[in-house]
Amino acid sequence: MIIIITDSLAIKFIYSENAKQNSVVQMRIEDVKKIGVLGLGTMGSGIAQVCATYGYQVIGRDVSEEILQRAKDTIINGRFGLKAGLERGKITKEQYEQAIRNLTFTTSMEELCKDVDIIIECVPEILTLKIKVFKEMDALCPERTILASNTSGYSITALAGATNRPDRVIGMHWFNPAPVMRLIEVVRTEWTSEETVNCIKSLAERLGKTPIVIKDAPEAYGFVANRAYMALVRECRAIVEAGIATPEQVDTALKLGYGFPMGPFELFGLVGRLGREEKR
Repeated sequence: MIIIITDSLAIKFIYSENAKQNSVVQMRIEDVKKIGVLGLGTMGSGIAQVCATYGYQVIGRDVSEEILQRAKDTIINGRFGLKAGLERGKITKEQYEQAIRNLTFTTSMEELCKDVDIIIECVPEILTLKIKVFKEMDALCPERTILASNTSGYSITALAGATNRPDRVIGMHWFNPAPVMRLIEVVRTEWTSEETVNCIKSLAERLGKTPIVIKDAPEAYGFVANRAYMALVRECRAIVEAGIATPEQVDTALKLGYGFPMGPFELFGLVGRLGREEKR
């Protein structure tokens, strides 16, 4: 029995050794043709856009037609969308047209899971919700399918323990905005197979990203980048609260002194604006 304690929530899992021993179907990057994206908010829409742009068939799923329509509009017309990429010369006309052809959308979990090779989960950061959808995906997806989570920091071990395919569960943490930011944290558990790690790492590279393969840390929230950055943010807030400097001065110091493209207070303002735009 494994006890995972995350965000003051204790969840007990009984892990079946038989599930691990009997997991013989493993995806290779050469076999990946179709990618599912569960949850089409800011991150899910961006991830679907990138995968479609690089030639993969993509099916995106969310809970309502209204959300799907908003996601389509963001992918095509958004600040970091396909039209903007075409106008800036980041993608070709052929890639633009191919990406639109590669995208399909649904409100059905069954349709999402039917014949996908990889699913990237992007539902809201609520651990119980993520565990629920991982159980659903595990029940509905083909045996070969890799289940990846874009969680910012919840335990991948907890998500793997909710399935009968823990060797094919992995973290694939993208950064916002997904079409622009190059880093992907590939988060492995003690159960994740080498084949699964290699497949997701290779997928990230084929999508023009730079992956780092790291270990899950079930006792903490966050992986590498977020934990390191939040430690910096805590100190920046302490500086402001002590009256040593203003938020603007802290941002300026980090940008000019250390080459940060954006200070922490500026970044939080941007994230807040994107969140408000998404809710409209």
